[in-house]
Amino acid sequence: MPDQDKINLLHQKLDFLIKRQDSFQKEIAEIRNEIRLFQNDESSISKTPETISFNPEKPAEVKPVLQRETVVFSKPISPKSEPRIQKPSNWEKFIGENLINKIGVLILIIGVGIGAKYAIDNELISPLTRIILGYFVGLGLLAFALKLKPKFESFSAVLLSGSMAIMYFITFLAYSLYGLMPQTLTFGIMVILTIFTVFASLKYNQQVISIIGLVGAYAVPFLLSDGSGKVLVLFCYMSIINIGILIIAFKKYWRLLNVISFVATWLIFCSWYFTSFVPDAHFKIALIFLFVFFTLFYTAFLAFKLIKKENYEAKDIFSVLSNSFVFYGLGIAILNEHPVASHYFGLFTLLNAIIHFIVSAIIYKKKLADKSLFYLIIGLVLTFITLAIPVQLNGKWVTLAWAFQGMLLYYLGRSKNVLLYEKLSYVVLFLALASLLEDWSHYNNETPILNAQFLNSILFLVAFGITIYFQRKLKREGIAPKNTLVNFMNHFIPAVFVLVLYNAIRMEITNYWDLKIFKHKAYFSEYYNYRDIWVLNFTLLYLSILFFSVEKKVKNKFLEISILSLSGVAILVFLTSGLYTQSDLIYSFYNLDANSIFSTGIFAVAIHYISLAFLAVLIRRIYIYFQNNLDKNRHLFEIAFAILIIWIISAEMLIWIHANNSWTNSKLGLSILWGVLSLLLISYGIWKNRKHLRLLAIILFAITLIKLFLYDIATMNTIRKTIVFVLLGILLLIISFMYNKYKHMLLDDDKK
Repeated sequence: MPDQDKINLLHQKLDFLIKRQDSFQKEIAEIRNEIRLFQNDESSISKTPETISFNPEKPAEVKPVLQRETVVFSKPISPKSEPRIQKPSNWEKFIGENLINKIGVLILIIGVGIGAKYAIDNELISPLTRIILGYFVGLGLLAFALKLKPKFESFSAVLLSGSMAIMYFITFLAYSLYGLMPQTLTFGIMVILTIFTVFASLKYNQQVISIIGLVGAYAVPFLLSDGSGKVLVLFCYMSIINIGILIIAFKKYWRLLNVISFVATWLIFCSWYFTSFVPDAHFKIALIFLFVFFTLFYTAFLAFKLIKKENYEAKDIFSVLSNSFVFYGLGIAILNEHPVASHYFGLFTLLNAIIHFIVSAIIYKKKLADKSLFYLIIGLVLTFITLAIPVQLNGKWVTLAWAFQGMLLYYLGRSKNVLLYEKLSYVVLFLALASLLEDWSHYNNETPILNAQFLNSILFLVAFGITIYFQRKLKREGIAPKNTLVNFMNHFIPAVFVLVLYNAIRMEITNYWDLKIFKHKAYFSEYYNYRDIWVLNFTLLYLSILFFSVEKKVKNKFLEISILSLSGVAILVFLTSGLYTQSDLIYSFYNLDANSIFSTGIFAVAIHYISLAFLAVLIRRIYIYFQNNLDKNRHLFEIAFAILIIWIISAEMLIWIHANNSWTNSKLGLSILWGVLSLLLISYGIWKNRKHLRLLAIILFAITLIKLFLYDIATMNTIRKTIVFVLLGILLLIISFMYNKYKHMLLDDDKK
């Protein structure tokens, strides 16, 4: 037995400690004797003063005592003094006494089922005989279990649980499949079986009886289903089982039993709903038993710890939340199937708030639990009240429920300094984000801003915004600053808020132009171009505002670097696809077909310069950031800014060449432009002592010459070749002259 093993181990440790105690007592006695000897020597010296003289041998007598004292104190701390006591392995005991009997009962139940199925398929015995034999098998197993109880209690408990499962099996078979019992008698027998199983599990104090005897009975309807669809019978049968589990919950905290029954019940209910639910026939049944199951599990999850007034752990809170949201989600789904009830989502949401409010009021009035549970249920009340209005409007209940629930859990975790609550809130907030992404994937074109999807996103942002406020207001106590998960979520939650806000507005901009496209019912590339440009403009403006807010208010280096990286990506997109799209609009304006029904007028040109203004705002914010924070790396910004200017000026020239259908001049014009820009860049580099800018100018000029010889010459006529070569030659001479004239400045620059 496990207890005997522990007793043996304790005896071994006790013997070892007794031996050590004897050793200490001997050493203590020796030290006391030596102290007495010294005391006697001192007293004899004081009585005979004439014998007092300096004796060099005296100190030698003290040395052994000091050495012995050192040895005495070294013994107890010796790491080799206590032998290791290894606990004997219990694998064989576990297999022989616990595992084999459970496997045996399972095999017995399967054997009975196979035999019964064979007899039924081959019509070897009548239905009544089958039922009677089944009861005999169950009662025989029960009698055998009771007989073995005095000597083999654990083994007896397993046999008893198996007998209860067989009795449930046979009773359900007699009523549902063969119709040999009236409904009243059937449920009377099931109630008796449930009462007996509850009584036996409490008497034995064995959770296994409840698990196999009660929860195992959930498999019966599926093993014996004939496709008749007697859902009322099925749910009444399940309710009886769950009532038995509820009774046990008031006496024992058998969490595994509660969880297994919870999962089994809702899986059966969900599988029935998704495969066999018919609104006209099952609407009332579904709602009634949905409420019955929810109430039973709500009470079961709260019962034991409320009675014992114990604190709730994260797993207990997760059970309560799971039950609440399964009930709410299935309730909304069932109501949605009804033509009238589908208009009362908000009322159903409010009903959830009322239920949780009643529970919280009872807990508060009776002082039944710790404040954390009270705050949790109050949080559920506030969540459902908050959701009532938006759910009534758009039905985006899952996302909002998770978002506000995560917010409340986070508040409880931070305000009460309970890390488990806070970690649980992280899971719920992740679920809320995943649900929001799912909602966005089914976005329908509606009136911009004034639509349910946008409202859903805004309320999601409200939940996350309040969570960020709690992050900054309520500092976590007792947690190391290097806690990886907490630090990650401190960055993740604000990042989600920023990205969701951006995408919510971006989707409305896209939606506005998509509605225009749908309205005209024709393909106009200009509409698509305007949509892409305005999305890009908004992105630039959003990043500028975000950059300013983070730098002035938040002052978080991680966020600043993240926004800087995103800004770099946005600018790159602007310089490539953005400028190309703007060029396409300008070309369309100058080359519009006279018979075209679509035209936006001069705004096609104006939008290009409006976009450049948005770009300039973002560049300005980046410049200020580098000036304030990265003075040592300011050269990087200057190089990037110079490349940006060269790119935009080059694109500007190409845009207008394209608009005027003058592509033959693009090669010549680009080469000359790059040469002039190289000259200006070198001049500025000499003036401001910027060696890196002068090097950039030389690289640009080198690229220009390579382009000239390898690409331009092949398609240019003689006049164009002459012009470009002369101009580039002059530019090179000017550059050379400037280097010679201002060489003293260059030398001073190099010394710096």
